[in-house]
Amino acid sequence: MPPKSNLTAERREQILNAAEKVFNRRGFNKARMDDIVVESGLSKGALYWYYKSKDAIIIALLDRVFMGEMAQFEKLVDAEGTASERLEQLTRVVVQEMTRFQHLMPLIYEFVALAARRKSVRTKLGEYYQRYHRLLSQILQQGLDSGEFVDLDPNEAALAFIGLGEGLAMLWFVDPDWVDWEGISELPAKLLLDRFRSPER
Repeated sequence: MPPKSNLTAERREQILNAAEKVFNRRGFNKARMDDIVVESGLSKGALYWYYKSKDAIIIALLDRVFMGEMAQFEKLVDAEGTASERLEQLTRVVVQEMTRFQHLMPLIYEFVALAARRKSVRTKLGEYYQRYHRLLSQILQQGLDSGEFVDLDPNEAALAFIGLGEGLAMLWFVDPDWVDWEGISELPAKLLLDRFRSPER
């Protein structure tokens, strides 16, 4: 008999918490399902009931790390305020989430490295960035339609926004003392808004 939904959610969370610790400690390549069994305190049968493979756990962890952030971004598309105000709010959310998940940064960049070797991980990361790009493009298009922005291609500007933000995040990860993340993380939005804001605004 399948487990009840509330127990299923609890057990999945228990397994993902254990996997996160194991992956942080051993890395994706060296970590084994048996290590996650021991860390979780569950039986091997229970682990395989919820996740059939290590790759399935990795994909679930990706969802947990990135998709919660996406849900906050999606709310900003229909939120009140100008496009500029919502982009600034989006930047604040990014800073908040990056700070909250700072302890997971080595794991996040392992995801990126793993994506070069595993299509399933690359596809999942691609879905995240595509959603991020689509949401940014929508907000930028709204600013263009309202006359807040001029001479702006929403798709290109969204891509530049993401590239700048991701680059700064990587530099922050490499050397936190070099990059004042909370201060400089606003740079992509500031550069974008100053470049394309209508002179009448």
